[in-house]
Amino acid sequence: MTSAVYPGSFDPPTLGHLDVLERAAALFDQVTVAVLVNPDKRGLFSVEERSDLLREATANWPNVVVDSFSGLLVDYCSAHGIRAVVKGLRTVSDYDYEQPMAHMNRSLTGVETVFLTARPEFSFVSSSLVKQVAGLGGDITAYVWPSVAQALTTRLRPPAG
Repeated sequence: MTSAVYPGSFDPPTLGHLDVLERAAALFDQVTVAVLVNPDKRGLFSVEERSDLLREATANWPNVVVDSFSGLLVDYCSAHGIRAVVKGLRTVSDYDYEQPMAHMNRSLTGVETVFLTARPEFSFVSSSLVKQVAGLGGDITAYVWPSVAQALTTRLRPPAG
């Protein structure tokens, strides 16, 4: 069985993330979406909330599972018998950032990295930008799963009245 991990903070998951994940799920027998637990960084959503949003968005993909991890990604891969990491690339700067990590991961444990380029319609979509637009009252429904849009609206907009 070929398996891969798609790691990230997913705070929140976007349709760009889901596009990369869907395409990875077509390439591998199993893909684990691994939400990074970073105790030094406070996200808008907890790791559990992000995991729940991802589970709902991927419920119809039988070969996708959602998990979380802390520490080195290669240690997670070794513990779970995973030989490939999937990374989505939106821009050249994403590649510049990811390439050294890909080399380090391969050097440490032999884990390979598979880069999937973003579809043009998602090449500008980031979790940070989606949060910013949502916080200012903009329509984000073209960029996130409906439950994510609802969660962002609830979290970022003050109650009326």
